[in-house]
Amino acid sequence: MSKDYTPPYTITSKILKLSTQISEELAKLQFHHTKKVNPLLRKKSRIKTLAGTLEIEGNFLGEEKITAILDGKKVLATPKELSEVQGAIKAYEKLNEFKYDKLDDLLLAHKILMGEILTTAGSFRNVNVKVGEHIAPPPKIVDELMKNLFSWLKNSDEHMLLKSCIFHYEFEFIHPFSDGNGRVGRLWQSVILNSFNPVFSLLPTESIVRDHQEEYYKAIEDATELGESTPFIEFMLEMLLQSIQTTSKSDQKSDQKSDQKVLALMQKNNKITIYELMEKLSMSESGIKKVIKKLKDEGTISRAGSLKSGYWKIKRKNVQK
Repeated sequence: MSKDYTPPYTITSKILKLSTQISEELAKLQFHHTKKVNPLLRKKSRIKTLAGTLEIEGNFLGEEKITAILDGKKVLATPKELSEVQGAIKAYEKLNEFKYDKLDDLLLAHKILMGEILTTAGSFRNVNVKVGEHIAPPPKIVDELMKNLFSWLKNSDEHMLLKSCIFHYEFEFIHPFSDGNGRVGRLWQSVILNSFNPVFSLLPTESIVRDHQEEYYKAIEDATELGESTPFIEFMLEMLLQSIQTTSKSDQKSDQKSDQKVLALMQKNNKITIYELMEKLSMSESGIKKVIKKLKDEGTISRAGSLKSGYWKIKRKNVQK
């Protein structure tokens, strides 16, 4: 296989439509997160991601126990379950450090993920493997296949959204490791997407894939049967779109809650200051000001007098009891 190898796929009307929808939704989400991202939001998304990718592989410790582990608490679990969680935590912590087009970084990711589970972590397999009906390529050509795949990943002019999906499928087809291929494949798609747009680091895509696990495996099987990654690209773009939409809805709910909390405090004390609102709601100054601007633009509140000696006027019909 030459270094000019291009994985086979077809750009369908469905792929074009989904790519456009993702770009539009992504722009809205990015606008919402123009300021520094709330660390709690990032942590929440990361926990969903970790739980999702591990559950696909049969580790059901779940979000609550993973949160406890992240907080340094002891949880009841088998040594293997704990090792899998710790490996996943460490690997996803390096999401911003991994270079998406560096094969050595992918090998390092596998070593981090599987280091406490596999003696061969960080090395390609030297055994034949069969996944369902799929017989993976023989071990003697895995190294060459992976080098060609990374060469394509680095040099292709294809859109990064599509490259991430194509790579994910091709990686699973090659199945370069004796174990941990699913986890590494999903992680590396996140690495590729994060390098394209950091907003992707806020999306719990792996948890959406977990919710559609049977379809995930079927998309891989369909692509293998067809001889190109097209069905898998379509499936993963749907998952990415759902992930963005889910995060956007969550943001909207969070904004609505913040609006009502600010209004409730203003109703109790119409002379409350921005600083006092920050203290009571544990929000940043920019966050409080954003809520106040929104409420003013909606005509829900207005300011009478100066910032120092004035007070808030609230339209009663807008206050939720």
